[in-house]
Amino acid sequence: MPLSWALFASFLLAIAGYLVGRSRAFSAAGPDIRKLHSRPTYHGFLVGLAAFLPAVVVIAIASLLRMSGVIMAEAGPVVGLVALAAAVVGLGWGITRIGVDFHARNTVERIVLGILIFCSLIAIATTAGIVLSLLFETGKFFQIYDWKTFFFGTEWTPRFQGNSQLGILPLLWGTLYISLIALIVSVPIGLFAAIYMSEYASKRVRGIAKPAIEILAGIPTIVYGLFALVTVGPMLRDYFAQPMGWGNSGSSVLTAGLVMGIMLIPFVSSLSDDIINAVPQSLRDGALGLGSTPSETIRKVVLPAALPGVVGAVLLAASRAIGETMIVVLGAGASARMDLNPFEAMTTITVKIVSQLTGDSDFNSPETLVAFALGLTLFVITLVLNVVALYIVRKYREQYE
Repeated sequence: MPLSWALFASFLLAIAGYLVGRSRAFSAAGPDIRKLHSRPTYHGFLVGLAAFLPAVVVIAIASLLRMSGVIMAEAGPVVGLVALAAAVVGLGWGITRIGVDFHARNTVERIVLGILIFCSLIAIATTAGIVLSLLFETGKFFQIYDWKTFFFGTEWTPRFQGNSQLGILPLLWGTLYISLIALIVSVPIGLFAAIYMSEYASKRVRGIAKPAIEILAGIPTIVYGLFALVTVGPMLRDYFAQPMGWGNSGSSVLTAGLVMGIMLIPFVSSLSDDIINAVPQSLRDGALGLGSTPSETIRKVVLPAALPGVVGAVLLAASRAIGETMIVVLGAGASARMDLNPFEAMTTITVKIVSQLTGDSDFNSPETLVAFALGLTLFVITLVLNVVALYIVRKYREQYE
């Protein structure tokens, strides 16, 4: 029996077990259901979980053993039968536990708690696996390439035939430059939109404006990249760069920064709106009662009170901008350089991670392993920003709760 069919059959047994367990609980209680320690629904859930979870555990263990090569793929039918047998045994055990004095609710809650803890451990293990894989591969890279040249080098010219210059500074400069322009665009627009929606807009206008702004968050980044390539880039080139003699390319830092800023507007706006709404109404009423105008109340009372949360939202938006790839590829190009001209093509760390791992190349060469060093550097940068943002937001929430 294939594993998918075994899992499906176990699921059907779980449904049948729920119905049987619930029915038998009613029968055990007789005319007075108050005799039961737990509601019949909990007895049904217990039987259903007892039938389904053993089969899932058997299939999960078999999948791990197959991935590690301990068992062959041909053992699938045997594993399916074992999983189905485990489901039948669990079903029988669950039915035998039904009784007036059985604490089914406590048992079900302990099982659900165990499932939740297991899911949390999966998330933690995944994070640890990502970090460890980056650390190990980065260690291999620094064994064959000088770390000083990597962190302080100003030239990025990977050559798979040898003599590569893999300095991260041009990529770091492009990443920070584009992210800065994106924040200059997104933070004022998003913050002002949040102030309008939370302090001035009526419920009807807010009900229309907020979803309309958040539509931007649902647009795929590749669409933003095409918008930068086809519309924003040529417009900046034809109306600004060429007339001023600053460049002739449609791919530029300013193109990617503007489009990325548009993408981040709903991110900043939504978070800032929630933070401003969390400011106690008593602060507004007190300021207005003392004679402040609505604009003075917002400027001198609401915004200072919401400032830590707004700063946290800006830092989270910055970490989102630093990790963006598609908009940079199509909007800013792939030239690794350090220049102050915003109309010049530059690139970021994420773009070079993709390019270094693309194509047929020796995985143990420094030109390929450098992608892991770049990824670890980017991970550290975004981690620091996220930790700072979460610390500020948590401190802000503790102030009013």
